This record gives sequence, C-alpha cells and structure tokens, in this order.
Amino acid sequence: MSASTTKILLVAEREPEVPELISALHDGGLSAVDLLHAAESTVALRHLSEDRFDAMLVSLRSDDENGFELIARLRDHAPDVPVVVLAPHEDDAVAVRAIKAGAEDFLTKPVTREQLLASIERAIARHERTKQQRDRVVSLRSLAGKLTPRESEVFKLVILGKMNKQIAHELGTTERTIKAHRQRVMQKLQVQSLAELVSIGERIGVLSESTSEPTNESG
Repeated sequence: MSASTTKILLVAEREPEVPELISALHDGGLSAVDLLHAAESTVALRHLSEDRFDAMLVSLRSDDENGFELIARLRDHAPDVPVVVLAPHEDDAVAVRAIKAGAEDFLTKPVTREQLLASIERAIARHERTKQQRDRVVSLRSLAGKLTPRESEVFKLVILGKMNKQIAHELGTTERTIKAHRQRVMQKLQVQSLAELVSIGERIGVLSESTSEPTNESG
C-alpha cells in the first residue's frame, strides 16, 4: 500500500464492533486511512456521490436480507470501488450471495486486524488490476475502430493464421496490396509482431468473431 491516504467507507449500523473496526483500520498496516462511517445505506450512497473512496467495508447483520441488496446498490452506485463484506458467521451460501451481489471479498466475524487489512489491500489491488485490464481493452477497441473496412478484413484473416498469398486470393487482390494493408494494421494497432496482433484479436473478441464467420475461400 502506498503512503498516500487510503479512503475507506465503512457501512455498518451502530454495532458493538464498529469502534473496534475503526480502531483497527486507523492503527493497522494502512499507512494513512481516511475513514468515514455511514450507519445507514442512504447516507452511504450520498457519500459515494459526493466523494471518492478506495474501498468499502460493509458489515452484514444476521439474517440481513436487505444487506445483499445494499451491496448491489453500492456496486451499481460506485462500480470502481471494491466492497469487502463482514458477516456474523461462516456460511458458504451467504458468501456466495455476497460475491454475486458484487463483493470483492468476504470475511467472517470476529476478524483480526491483520485479516481485515490484508483483505482490504487485496481487494484494492485486485480491483485496480481489473480496471487496468478493462481500460486496456477499451483502448485497443478504439485503435481497432480506426481500421478501414479492408484493413479489418485483413486483420481478421491474419490472426486466423492465413498467409499473405492466401489472403490476397480470398480478397481478390495482390499479395503486395495485402502486405501494405498488413503493415498499416500493425501501425494503427501499435504492435511489432504477429504474436501481439493475435493477442489483441483475442482480447477484443475479434479472433472469436473470425472463427465463427464462414469464409469464401475456394478449394
């Protein structure tokens, strides 16, 4: 965890362990914690609208059906903020429901300070990696969107493993023209090798689209 302040929104009613959770977060391994406690879901949602948080810590009560809806609402309201859930007892079914509702991690009370801090750090790191991967895919799709229709055709056929001569025959043009198109595709997608080109095709779904499309290649 970096030395910058980590902002955490604690969503919990005024349960006995709330002061202990607050103390653990302030005194633990997080170098600097800016912690805000919201006792009600409406207050939590308002805080999420007004400020940015690195993580949310949600304390579920026993048999709290509304808790799962709250987690889903928090995730919908702030999809880029990971949620760590604290539950009163170990229950695989509850854990599965919490994860499906959008929780990044699930802990059972009582929880040690070390477990709590480690879970929050893992959730923030994992969520950041996922966000970076998602942003990268968006960027790659934006680059692919700049290809001309013919360049897109060449891109798909290249990542299917076809040689320039085969592509030229299929598209009814010359091998020299295909080489030029292929070079422009690599320039626009900012890659230097066929392996990178195939990797991009997999990441943005072009490869799966290509394999499902019938080709007009003659025998």
